[in-house]
Amino acid sequence: SMLTDDFILYITGVKRYSDRTREIYADVLRNFCDFACGPDETDRETALTRTLTPTGIRNYEVHLMDGQKLGARTVAQHISVLSSFCRYLMSRGLLASNPARLVKRPKCEKRLPNFFRKDSMDVYFNASEPSVDTESLTEFEKCAEALRDGTPRTSSAYKAAEELYNRRLRRLIISILYETGMRRAELISLKIGSVDSSRKIIRFTGKGDKMREIPAVDALIQEISLYLKVADMAVGRKRGAEEPLLITVNGQKLYPVFVDRAVKRELGDVEGITGKKSPHVLRHTLATELLDDGTDLYSIKELLGHSSLAATQVYTHNTVEKLKKVYANAHPRAKRGGKHGD
Repeated sequence: SMLTDDFILYITGVKRYSDRTREIYADVLRNFCDFACGPDETDRETALTRTLTPTGIRNYEVHLMDGQKLGARTVAQHISVLSSFCRYLMSRGLLASNPARLVKRPKCEKRLPNFFRKDSMDVYFNASEPSVDTESLTEFEKCAEALRDGTPRTSSAYKAAEELYNRRLRRLIISILYETGMRRAELISLKIGSVDSSRKIIRFTGKGDKMREIPAVDALIQEISLYLKVADMAVGRKRGAEEPLLITVNGQKLYPVFVDRAVKRELGDVEGITGKKSPHVLRHTLATELLDDGTDLYSIKELLGHSSLAATQVYTHNTVEKLKKVYANAHPRAKRGGKHGD
């Protein structure tokens, strides 16, 4: 509808929401329009505004939970998007009040962030070291030409070069995510010029158009510079500061599913790494480690680029759970079940 299209333009141009957020909003509004209009409705605009009432939104909530079998968290997200849309319509004088505010959201379980244990990550980095050392760089140099001179992709020479390249790229994806805690979209957006090796920082525009500078340890700077040599060899030219830092073997910018697959593939067989293997879990891992090392919450908030401390405080729950276990194992009264005397 015209109204929803205008709203999407508004959150893109004025509010500067990310592409991913815009997609989510557009999908929710499309879904709600289909629900409001039904199969025979021609005037989608009228049907839409007619359904933007507390009862209409409650019915939609039931439709999502019972009809579409969506989980509580996703349903709450739908109501939240509709609430934003209603606020926008109010600002344009098209709605008198926000009906979504009167709709009770489904109760979501509080999820603690998943994270990997430090010793498991150490196992991974030790095992994958040969993929990024100078020896494998020399090996790649010998066969890199196969990627550029029209050698068939099915040939063993091409496949050998591709495998060496991809192993190095996948390992660097893990290194950057784990060492810096950046988001998947931030990783993809990195340019060659984002890395300042003299100051040992990575500088980039993060979520909400916020400029962030993240410190990078020597080993990460070294790994990036070796990768850049390999990437230049793969494309057959020296790439410039404004070009993407990370590229596929045929020179394309990375895409979200590529990063997800790289994380799953690299961490899939590591002992002690269980549960979901996603870029975001590496971000949680860094935050949890920093907190365990005694880093203050405000510094972690700045590093992760959270807009409010509330988002960062989620990590304290993990630490509290850990303290409870330590207490139960170590405290004499806890051992005796907390009874007096004895």
